[in-house]
Amino acid sequence: MEAGTELLIGGELLAGDGAPIEVENPYSEETLASVGSAAPEQLDAAIGAARGAWKAWATMPAGERGELLHEVARSLRERQDELAALMTVEGGKPRVENRDEIEWCAACFDYYAEIGRDSAGRVIPPIESTQLAMVVKDPLGVVGCIVPWNYPLLLLSWKLAPALAAGNTTVAKPSELTPLSTLALAPTFEALPAGVVNILVGGGGTGAALAAHEDVDCVAITGSVATGKSVALACAERVARVNLEMGGKDPFIVCGDIDSAEQLEIAARGGAWAAYLNAGQVCTSAERFYVQQDIYDDYVAAFVEHTRGLVLGDPMEPTTDLGPMVSGPQREKVVAQVGAAVEAGAEILVGGDSGGQQRGHFYAPAVVTGAPAETDLLREETFGPVAPIVPVKGLDEAIELANGTRFGLGANVYTRDLATAVRCMRELRAGTVWINDPLTDNDAGPFGGFKQSGLGRELGREGLEAFQETKHVHMETAIERKEWWYPYSEYSES
Repeated sequence: MEAGTELLIGGELLAGDGAPIEVENPYSEETLASVGSAAPEQLDAAIGAARGAWKAWATMPAGERGELLHEVARSLRERQDELAALMTVEGGKPRVENRDEIEWCAACFDYYAEIGRDSAGRVIPPIESTQLAMVVKDPLGVVGCIVPWNYPLLLLSWKLAPALAAGNTTVAKPSELTPLSTLALAPTFEALPAGVVNILVGGGGTGAALAAHEDVDCVAITGSVATGKSVALACAERVARVNLEMGGKDPFIVCGDIDSAEQLEIAARGGAWAAYLNAGQVCTSAERFYVQQDIYDDYVAAFVEHTRGLVLGDPMEPTTDLGPMVSGPQREKVVAQVGAAVEAGAEILVGGDSGGQQRGHFYAPAVVTGAPAETDLLREETFGPVAPIVPVKGLDEAIELANGTRFGLGANVYTRDLATAVRCMRELRAGTVWINDPLTDNDAGPFGGFKQSGLGRELGREGLEAFQETKHVHMETAIERKEWWYPYSEYSES
């Protein structure tokens, strides 16, 4: 498979003049391609191209912009198989999941194509009858999009689609682990004016330079807490807008009313999918399970039985449930975190090895019990296919533990009781609460986190407003002197 390695700058495909980046296939551990990173002058050129294209794009009627975004969606669907295959060989996620990801990307562009032309603000009541008062939503300008490797095209689309719909131009930087699929998007944007979308490749230094650039009006990033804080500081230094999604440690609560064998099996299968999807490399992966004591043993047994049946292997094969993790260092991080928990008294009931694979960065999906509460396995993001399951006495303890970390991205609950569901909805400190249906996204529903999981929201109308500036327009239609102007000596208190 040939993969394009050129950067997209001002509508042109150019070789990167910076240090080469070797892109690995995490299944075969072979090098797929060498991509030249963006040199500093190429970063400047991309931002300059976006700035140059901004005025025409921002003033284009929203309906016309919407039609062009629909064209992007159509192009994504036409190239679904090609893009999914490329994402699979560079990221390790099963091809079936990557096909889904392309459809989600297209749906996101379709969604923002429509709501981007739905409203540009609102009319508010004036102070006097001769006045017109409005709240106008303006585009910010140039938006920098910094995207991780786990969902390289979806998380880019969540930024690009609303930013473009709002009238902004963009410069995107994918992860250096998975740049090929993002670079392969260049033909998808051919319908857009040159410079509206620019794509660069580079490591952390390139992302830092993008965040610090004076001509970038907003930076939207999905990444680690440390990276997000660095970007936020760079933007704060020059008072630029920032939108941060920085990961989580999502809890998964199973209440005691899930007590039949059928319900327990469903909750176990839902939990396994939430924990192991994309080899656990999802910012909203279920990484802490709190199960009421009365059903704990049965739930663990159902979870382990289901986990034993999952298939590891070639991510291009349709029968594969889990492919390899994205890289050796990412796998080693998971191994170290689980190993520390085991040393502290935890037990691995299933998984935790290479799953019989002779090559590739495989980590067999693991179920862990007995982990002490203070271990990183229950406190810090794992980002791997590990399900630590903890018994709790009741809902009070489950909610307290669920809220007990520095993260607050998502939370999952299984319950048949309406009062319990409403209580969890109100008390769980998370940006998304899934009840009886884990990890289901909705383009119209805002996505983001509480606490150190981030600032701002993606998706929904909130996702559009993240890339808009609010302006109050006050218009007086009568040209006349106001009685409260100077001189005050003429002012009548009566």
